[in-house]
Amino acid sequence: MEDEAKRPSLYGAQLWQRVQHELLNFPIGLAGFVAASVLLTAGLGLAVTFVGLPLLAVGLVCCRGFGRLGRVRARASLGSRIAEPEPTVPSRPGPAGWVVAALSDGLNWRSALYCVVMLPWGILSFVLTLVLLVVGWPVLPWAMRAISAVSRLLVEGLLSPGALAERVRELEDDRGAVVDHAAADLRRIERDLHDGAQARLVALAMDLGLAKEKLTEDPVAAQKMVDAAHGEVKLALQELRDLARGIHPAVLTDRGLDAALSSVAARCTLPGGVKVHVELGGERPDSAVEGIAYFTVSELLTNASKHSGARSASVDVWRQDDRLMLTVQDDGRGGARVRPGGGLAGLAERAESVDGVFVVDSPAAGPTSVTVELPWRTRAARG
Repeated sequence: MEDEAKRPSLYGAQLWQRVQHELLNFPIGLAGFVAASVLLTAGLGLAVTFVGLPLLAVGLVCCRGFGRLGRVRARASLGSRIAEPEPTVPSRPGPAGWVVAALSDGLNWRSALYCVVMLPWGILSFVLTLVLLVVGWPVLPWAMRAISAVSRLLVEGLLSPGALAERVRELEDDRGAVVDHAAADLRRIERDLHDGAQARLVALAMDLGLAKEKLTEDPVAAQKMVDAAHGEVKLALQELRDLARGIHPAVLTDRGLDAALSSVAARCTLPGGVKVHVELGGERPDSAVEGIAYFTVSELLTNASKHSGARSASVDVWRQDDRLMLTVQDDGRGGARVRPGGGLAGLAERAESVDGVFVVDSPAAGPTSVTVELPWRTRAARG
């Protein structure tokens, strides 16, 4: 009895939301059909005149408005998760650009078709719902579920954003992430040059100037200053090498991921070291993918050294069909998460910029395992 009391009623709020949705289909479908038929017919009939195409564009935009109403109603009453499409953006300014954009938008034409189809379906669903309310009470919940499924199918089939539009949105997001990463890298390089090698070279120039002045007066002191300057030159060169390695290491370009990741592992400060296993069958992925894989592993090992309390780590890289797979695992305390603005989020965005996948598995007690899946060839490389 207690379980039955907790069970949701077949005649609950969801049923009446569906009933309300289907009863409103008729008046809304009628309004949409009238607007579409009047404006689109007039626009097509006057297409040979200067007012025809603008009128047709207005009709399509009006149909798009009814389509938006359909998506809102489907989300509110039918449980649909249909997304809102991006607004139409004219390729050129002015009224002519707006007309061209409206006429060339596929969603506008699908919305017009939706307005036309909704009149017969609105009449049918309205009548069926009324009949069920009057004489079909025992089967009302199941019948309304079927009727609402058709309404939802119409909305999602005709009014969903196109696959191309969704892909463009994803590429725009990825491009923004790549631009942000590039800007951050440039700022880091500028900061490292200013605070490191540049400052050291400035001090070196001053020391050499002082040594030159003392060369005749105090050769011994001048010799000591030249020796110190020689040491500064070595340090400046090392800093420049480290900076160049951070931009794109020569070993990666010359010898590939196996040698480059082995070099990264050798520099890692984990007490137990890092085991690296790379199995790529003697082939190399696209250079951009190679760079992302290198910097991802490098950053993950740096995080493991600084933040995880790990003693050792392992890196595995292999090819699976047309994908480059890599896993970095450490025996640290765990608890790593991809947080907005964090280092792992930046690595995830960098992987996603080439249609990659970035997955973190890090329970509270450890270990932490990060798996990255990248395309073997980028789209540009394929083209």
